[in-house]
Amino acid sequence: MKYMGVNEVREAFLSFFESKEHLRLQSFPLVPHNDKSLLLINSGMAPMKAFFTGQEIPPSKRVTTCQKCIRTGDIENVGKTARHGTFFEMLGDFSFGDYFKNEIIPWSWEFVTKVLEIPQDKLYVTIYEEDDESGDIWHNMVGVPRERIKKLGKADNFWEHGTGPCGPCTEIYYDRGEQYSCGSPTCDVGCDCDRYMEFWNLVLTQFNAEADGTYTELAQKNVDTGMGLERMATILQGVDSIFDVDTVKSIRDAICLKSNVKYGKNAKTDVSVRVITDHIRSVTMMTADGVLPSNEGRGYVLRRLLRRAARHGRLLGIEEEFLAELSKAVIACSGDAYPELVDKREYIFKILSIEENSFYKTIDKGMDILKSDMDEMKTAGQTTMSGEKAFRLYDTYGFPIDLTKEILEEAGMNVDEEAFVAEMKQQKERARAARGKSTYMGAAETVYHELPVELETKFAGYDVKELTDVKVIALIANNEVSGAAQRGDSVSVFLENTPFYAESGGQVGDHGTIKTPKGVVTVTDCIKVIGGKIAHVGQVSEGTVFVEEKAIATVDWERRMATARNHSTTHLLQKALRTVLGTHVEQAGSFVSPERLRFDFTHFTAMTDEEWKAVEEIVNESIFASYVIETNEMSIEEARNKGAMALFGEKYGDVVRVVDMGGYSIELCGGAHLKNTAQAGSFKILSENGVAAGVRRIEAVTGSEALKHYQAQEDELKEICRLVKAAPDKLLARVEQLMSEQKDLTKELEKLKAKMAGGAAEDIINSKVEINGVAVLAAEIKDLDANAMRTLGDQLKNKLGSGVVVLAGGTEGKVNLLVMATEDAVAKGAHAGNIVKAAAAVCGGGGGGRPNMAQAGGKNAAKIGEALEKAKEVIAEQVK
Repeated sequence: MKYMGVNEVREAFLSFFESKEHLRLQSFPLVPHNDKSLLLINSGMAPMKAFFTGQEIPPSKRVTTCQKCIRTGDIENVGKTARHGTFFEMLGDFSFGDYFKNEIIPWSWEFVTKVLEIPQDKLYVTIYEEDDESGDIWHNMVGVPRERIKKLGKADNFWEHGTGPCGPCTEIYYDRGEQYSCGSPTCDVGCDCDRYMEFWNLVLTQFNAEADGTYTELAQKNVDTGMGLERMATILQGVDSIFDVDTVKSIRDAICLKSNVKYGKNAKTDVSVRVITDHIRSVTMMTADGVLPSNEGRGYVLRRLLRRAARHGRLLGIEEEFLAELSKAVIACSGDAYPELVDKREYIFKILSIEENSFYKTIDKGMDILKSDMDEMKTAGQTTMSGEKAFRLYDTYGFPIDLTKEILEEAGMNVDEEAFVAEMKQQKERARAARGKSTYMGAAETVYHELPVELETKFAGYDVKELTDVKVIALIANNEVSGAAQRGDSVSVFLENTPFYAESGGQVGDHGTIKTPKGVVTVTDCIKVIGGKIAHVGQVSEGTVFVEEKAIATVDWERRMATARNHSTTHLLQKALRTVLGTHVEQAGSFVSPERLRFDFTHFTAMTDEEWKAVEEIVNESIFASYVIETNEMSIEEARNKGAMALFGEKYGDVVRVVDMGGYSIELCGGAHLKNTAQAGSFKILSENGVAAGVRRIEAVTGSEALKHYQAQEDELKEICRLVKAAPDKLLARVEQLMSEQKDLTKELEKLKAKMAGGAAEDIINSKVEINGVAVLAAEIKDLDANAMRTLGDQLKNKLGSGVVVLAGGTEGKVNLLVMATEDAVAKGAHAGNIVKAAAAVCGGGGGGRPNMAQAGGKNAAKIGEALEKAKEVIAEQVK
């Protein structure tokens, strides 16, 4: 058996199937595209569902990939065993209606025994118990002895997903030897122990599962195989687990070096080492594909894995941040296979560092809360923490339940695990509901699925304004496939060729017209639908339009140019942001329309005024520099060597389109652009704000929209000048003068109010009454705010000497109430807080305060008289 490293095995597999006329594709991003049924890609076939269902035409009938995958179903077991992990690589070959059993079974044996040189006497195969055809191929064509071909039932060897395509599986096992056996006399292939390791599953899709439970033969049969890369490396390297294979071990060793522990010496520290080893692979890969930490969806998965790794770092004695540094080991061993790791390395470091630092703050806070909860339990004589509290620690502060249990156990306490599990279940159901209901493909079928899969529209090019003599090849009218549409019908028109740009990459679709001999369609959108088909969406504005007719397709070019100004400027904006804020800035989304641009980018604090100004200046300088904008198609490697930036989560083919703005900004982009940056005219930021954790958003305008913005500001400035009677160049001095005058007038007004209050005090003091031997002043005060009322209240209390003062007044529709009581009145039972509370209730309000002073508010000024009488009643009850 040949020793091979992980990277060698990957290359050997892909090269082998290339020799069998397969197209090698790069791994798809971990974020699913047009599939809401998955949070993250979890198998090699997951990104290819549309090819298997026939909704899209594959780039080749034979494809081979090594796909990045993440599965989190067994996350709690990761680290506890040597077999569980969240990140893995899946090698696969796929046939979309091309070859079938007679080809893939012999090929798989050839690869395993000839290329990998695994001894045949160490190999076993399993087949579905009713699939004698595969058994015969294994025996007759390949030469595997019958005793090494094991029949298993549906649960083990039949792939099925509700109704739809399904079929038997045949799997290849490796016998690791008796030392890995469970010791049972019945131990055989298919046993749950570690002796027989399944490493390659060949799914042979040949049936369609009907709603009534029956199976019908498929006309187009497919093959989907999956080989765990790390699992195969485990066999070839003769090691115990995936944590011992060369690339994963290099990460494991980096952790041991950082924490100064030795792997294999202590079961408890081994668990932590395995958790960090696995999780740092996952979070590095997810971050490279544009996933950001958050409290929901795939962002929550990332945050949970990252925090779990950070906590186990603490358990190993690592006190400082270490995950960003550790991700370098992942990039070093996997960067050649996944170039995005190298391209995004600085970004990855930034995200991991910020999130790890944030976690340490929250876990410390969580520890304080846990201690507080435990103190409360001790005081109440309780020994069991509620599931709700334990879940709050887990969900909000990243405390895994095992940590909470461990700390509680040390204090002789425990947790209500059943209630905790119930809380977890509810959280998962909420997350599932947030994703919405989904089908196999994650979305309900639409009328577009009824169109022929081979239907295709060719884009005529970015410089073509109009096409004549183009055929209408399909038509959807009022949400139904139709041969014709008449005036007033809502339609989607499909053309053989089109000059219209379909919405993509954040750029809106073109508007325009489609004219046929008998009708006109006003196009108000152009979109890509299932299978990449281009739909011209709009309404029949004149006559009737028929399928097979020839048409003239005309783009609204002025609108296209306005859109291109904003699109080209987003490239300049990204370059400026990276210059001013740092290379951690990456595009996290964009929207480009004729009116404005919206650019989302990764950054972690609000931009300062200086940064905002610097970005604007750099973008405008780039516009004024008149950079020539060139677009060229080249290989992805050439583009990378040229320094072109790629977008997160985008899947690029072998040939990409590169937009080069004078060598200043170079990006991969399929959108519409200017010929020269000077055509953008000018650039103005309208706003900058946060839209998600670690994501900021800039909205801006260019060209004529920027001019409109400046003109609107100028008009507003002129109106302000008119109002304050100042010339534009004297406006600042005039505003400062007015503010100074206002300040002086405010002071004068306060003095007058105080004087008025003094005068009012003399009038009010004469209206005092005596209630049960206590002097009471109760009065309505006009035109005094709360502050002036307090001043008056102090004056009245001083003049009164002994007793209770009750004041009420209304300003701007609101009621203010104030009650003050001297100390001797309080001693007799008076309580200002209770008095004002009762009085405020009469006016439809509320309030309260201390026995000697209290304030309240109300809504109904018409009830002030009644409120004052109520106050007297309460005082009479208090001082009996």
